Amino acid sequence: MDLAQLVNAAGADIAAVESPEQLEAFRIKYLGVKGLLKQASDHIKNVPADQRRAYGQSLNSAKQNITEAFQQRKLALDAQPAAVSGVDVTEPGQVRCDPYRPGALHIIQENIDDLIELFARMGFSVAEGPELEDEFHNFEALNVPADHPARHPLDNFYIDAPAGDLPLMLRSQTSNVQIRVLESQKPPVRIIAPGRVYRPDTVDATHSFMFHQLEGLYVDRHVTLVDLKTCIDLFARSFFGESVRTRFRPSFFPFTEPSAEFDVQFTHSSGSSRWVELGGCGMVDPNVLQAVGVDPQVYSGFAFGLGIERIVMRRHGIADIRDLFQNDVRFLRQFI
Repeated sequence: MDLAQLVNAAGADIAAVESPEQLEAFRIKYLGVKGLLKQASDHIKNVPADQRRAYGQSLNSAKQNITEAFQQRKLALDAQPAAVSGVDVTEPGQVRCDPYRPGALHIIQENIDDLIELFARMGFSVAEGPELEDEFHNFEALNVPADHPARHPLDNFYIDAPAGDLPLMLRSQTSNVQIRVLESQKPPVRIIAPGRVYRPDTVDATHSFMFHQLEGLYVDRHVTLVDLKTCIDLFARSFFGESVRTRFRPSFFPFTEPSAEFDVQFTHSSGSSRWVELGGCGMVDPNVLQAVGVDPQVYSGFAFGLGIERIVMRRHGIADIRDLFQNDVRFLRQFI
């Protein structure tokens, strides 16, 4: 094989290369695993023994020349400016796929607004309270004793406070709002308190360390358990549809007596039905009324608490609570 002719042919070919595609074709032809240089290397076994040394030196020189020519041409192509597409980049952009969409409230806030409107029709006004709370309003005034398991540091987010200050915590329930309202407003009181609450729960499909609750409170003369059951029934039918049913199951909460969990029965299109727990409720414990200066001999009341994420998931068929907080636009657009 004439190596001088091979080098000359490679020089002519590399001079004609004007694009990365042509450069790659050159590399395959001359430097590839089956290229001409590999063939020239394999030919050495056919060269007479006394000529092999000279042939090998010439082969190395040819390989070096062709490789250097390839590298120089590659650098030259890389340095060239990108081809102009003919588009004026100073012109205003054009939407070619998904048009701009207006913003919308988050699905949780939309449902909170719906709940506020629903309970407003029943005479409830909205009240707010601090998320950073003291133990008196979060526990003590709600008849939760100091040794109650609900106050354990592992079940709450306590905040380091300067020496001498009252211990603070991220509220674990929106029930703190009912205490603050009753401190400043004498009965009759009819309020709801939606807001964020915090508990150190392990995050999974149904639990989060931050979620939303809606606390309801009605205190007046002659308020009974019948009023509470009527309120829950009206809420369930208005929010989920007239076909749903509700039930109370006996339970225990330090701040209500008697206490109950309330469930809503949902019927699927297949005809099957399922009871789903939505929250807790009960008649306000007399000790809670006394703690805020309300005479339990004159006034009575009921309170209830809803997990907002729970009813949002049930209302919209969402299986995983984490989807509500991941800010995935593809997920959120389903509810616009």
